Amino acid sequence: MSEQAVLPAVVRDRAGKGAARAVRRAGMVPCVVYGASKDPQMISIEPRHLMRELMAGHFYNTVYDVEVEGGAKERVLPRDMQLHPITDLPLHVDFLRVSKSTKITVAVPVTFLNEEESPGLEQGGTLSVVRYEVEVYCAADDIPETLECDLTGREMGDTIHISDLKMPKDVVSAITDRDPVVANIEAPRSEEAIEEIEAEDQEAGEEYGAESEEAAEEGAEGGESEGDGEGESEDESKE
Repeated sequence: MSEQAVLPAVVRDRAGKGAARAVRRAGMVPCVVYGASKDPQMISIEPRHLMRELMAGHFYNTVYDVEVEGGAKERVLPRDMQLHPITDLPLHVDFLRVSKSTKITVAVPVTFLNEEESPGLEQGGTLSVVRYEVEVYCAADDIPETLECDLTGREMGDTIHISDLKMPKDVVSAITDRDPVVANIEAPRSEEAIEEIEAEDQEAGEEYGAESEEAAEEGAEGGESEGDGEGESEDESKE
């Protein structure tokens, strides 16, 4: 189960874009706590607390106690975070209220174990990961930090499915209509195959470069034409 942690917060009185901008100017991150058939609560949290949890990992599958200054604790799970497109600093966070009985779908990272015990990998095969995370359905208190994939005995050409992962008690895959692939153990490529792939990549790059150059030339020509037209319009308007 994910370790529970604490996030200190303060109440903010107003909602809306203007109020959120004011919170950010004050050096805080606007957040909202919703769910459990209660009214949403507007709060703000210091960015250093959020960044600390983000850098620690497992942010989206960790249950937190949000300690609101002058108010009660809120037991929550992060559901969404907006980041600044340039600085990657948090701009807004949505928290879902949870209890011991709350059942949710959450993405959990996969950890691959015992690679040295895989005959396929020992023979030069490659572990090709299809899914680094798997969505599971469980109670909020039962969210695992990671799902283990044991590679012991895996041969060349083996395919590993979600059903092959070690699921903790009361944790099941959120995908119920099929058994998706998590990873494959692929045979090593020959030098000829590698050279063929590199040649295809180079050819594709050259074609892309030629298309980009052609598009840029067309754009430049179009811009010049538009500029001429705008100039004529200005002259006509002056007359």
